[in-house]
Amino acid sequence: MSTVTAHIEAHGQPAIAVHGLRKRFGRTDVLHGIDLEVPRNSVFGFLGPNGAGKSTTMKILVGLLRPTDGSAAVCGLDTVRDSVAVRASIGYLPQDSSYWRHLTVRGVLAFTARRYLDGSRSDLRRHVDDTIEQAGLSSLANRRVAKLSGGERQRLGVAQAWVGRPEVLILDEPSAGLDPEGRHEILELLDRLREQATIFFSTHILEDVERLSDTIAVLDRGRIVASGPIDTFLMGETGQYSLTLNGSSDGFLAALAEAPWVDSVEPTAETTWNITVTDRTAAEHLLLRSVVGHRDVQVVDFRPARRSLEEIYLELTEATAQAADDQAADEQGPAVVE
Repeated sequence: MSTVTAHIEAHGQPAIAVHGLRKRFGRTDVLHGIDLEVPRNSVFGFLGPNGAGKSTTMKILVGLLRPTDGSAAVCGLDTVRDSVAVRASIGYLPQDSSYWRHLTVRGVLAFTARRYLDGSRSDLRRHVDDTIEQAGLSSLANRRVAKLSGGERQRLGVAQAWVGRPEVLILDEPSAGLDPEGRHEILELLDRLREQATIFFSTHILEDVERLSDTIAVLDRGRIVASGPIDTFLMGETGQYSLTLNGSSDGFLAALAEAPWVDSVEPTAETTWNITVTDRTAAEHLLLRSVVGHRDVQVVDFRPARRSLEEIYLELTEATAQAADDQAADEQGPAVVE
């Protein structure tokens, strides 16, 4: 067991913990006291528009920048005080990664492995071969970087971040600029690695976040405007369910609306209703059971009524922009009419 792993298990810290983190460049505040917590062995999606401060946050986590105020910890270790140990526990893929173009895929990974791992040449070779296989790069192992496609280079970048077997992978826009096939390959690779490391990644592609992430945070203008489990984002704090029925349902629906854990029952089509609940646990135990137990009603379809992440994201960022405009107007004061 590694020292970092023993440290985490002994103290039970999350993989990443950020408290009151601020960063200023000159007179410009980029981060305004953000708080984040990333559970161990999870996939964390970090969202936000260009210029929101995502890359700055990630560079602080990997020790490339020092915070102006606040703290950041990875694997229970402070990114400033314990920077050497933190770097040993992290694999990092920057947004604009570059490699020596004359090296092969195997050469890039062997060079990186020698920096992070001890052992004989044969041990390192086996380790590199295992990484190449996990990343789906076996057919490209002896190809030079200059000959790789964009998707292949990104898979090499993730493999390079993973070759030291870190506790945490921090990936800045791992699927940016890729065609659908390249994106699919990256997502499949991250899906394979999620069983072995905590993954913290930023992206503009909301579909990728919705597919992979357990927990997400939205950063806008240097502030966290929302964070939490992705299911809570998509279903809401209370929860909504879509229910399609056949049969005489008026009496059943009237009785359902009176249940203490039901907030509203609204029709969305001729035989479909949207049920909003105040207690998701009660709903999951009782809602379908109460429908099935009613002999005059047949259930055709029953599912959580999930919103799209894109819709929620746009609402959050538009609200932040409007609040910023209102604040700017307040600071300027009322217009003077001459």
